[in-house]
Amino acid sequence: VAQHHFYGVISVLGLIGNITLIKTFCSAKSTRNVPNLFMSSLALGDVLLLVTCAPVDASRYLSEEWLFGRVGCKVIPFIQLTSVGVSVFTLTALSADRYKAIVKPLEIQTSSTTTNIVLRAALIWLFSLVLAIPEAVYSDLHTFNVTSTDESFVTCAPYPHAGELHPKIHSMASFLIFYVIPLLVISVYYTFIARSLMRSASNLPVEGNMHARRQVESRKRLAKTVLVFVGLFAVCWLPSHIIYLYRSYHYSQVDTSLVHFVCSVVARILAFTNSCLNPFALFLLSKTFKKQFNQQLCCCCRMILRHSSQSPTHYNTRVTSVRSTHYSMASLSIINGRQIYQEDCV
Repeated sequence: VAQHHFYGVISVLGLIGNITLIKTFCSAKSTRNVPNLFMSSLALGDVLLLVTCAPVDASRYLSEEWLFGRVGCKVIPFIQLTSVGVSVFTLTALSADRYKAIVKPLEIQTSSTTTNIVLRAALIWLFSLVLAIPEAVYSDLHTFNVTSTDESFVTCAPYPHAGELHPKIHSMASFLIFYVIPLLVISVYYTFIARSLMRSASNLPVEGNMHARRQVESRKRLAKTVLVFVGLFAVCWLPSHIIYLYRSYHYSQVDTSLVHFVCSVVARILAFTNSCLNPFALFLLSKTFKKQFNQQLCCCCRMILRHSSQSPTHYNTRVTSVRSTHYSMASLSIINGRQIYQEDCV
């Protein structure tokens, strides 16, 4: 029961934080710069993971059997791997952007148009989708035997129980492609960034040239924010990769020990926690985002509370009437299976 509460809290906080982040960055043209649009893409990947994969993962603790059929067994792992790919490759792109802004500031001017940024974000999504295709192709329902109790169960896995080479290749490839290699690339970028920042700080005069000093400080803050995002991803996903590697290299036996079960639950919850942390980390690190985030969140809360207090008759009249032109444009959104009427916040 406790783990379901964790999943519920993670999902609610993650959806509120990431949707508000996307709305904040997309609401004004002044915030549509390279880092913010990449962070919006990152948030969209996290929303996708929380909506589709978190409930499915939580259901595994209700039943040993897979509850979502063969189609679900193909789709859910595909979505999860796509979201992980979007996260780690977007973080790599953000690190590359910070490298250009700090180490080679002249080059970034030619590639920072909104169209170029959106195109790069779309290419990251496409690349992640392509890498996740084998997951959809090979994932299927397989029967596993528990030797200690002589019982069997059917669950979704990316390969059959027979043969040990396939699981080892799959787990190691996932670990390298979606964790080790991107983090190594990011580490190289940040080595150059740190070197450049130390050099620029030592070259600045103690007094005067305040514009240059403010520019360096601004770049430092943004680089620090991206580094925090990278650190959160690295810490939250490492246990999940380790557990998966352990299972793959001990695939002939199903580990039913309490230690393995607890470690698996902690690793999975930690991995999904990563999808709700970025907006709140940004909230703590950026005063500008904190102000915009509060405005968007408070505005949405006021609109929901205002319309939830109206009578059903008044609600229907408002929605169906075409003469209510003095209200802002409105939309119906589905939240937790219920329709909530919201005005666009101006």
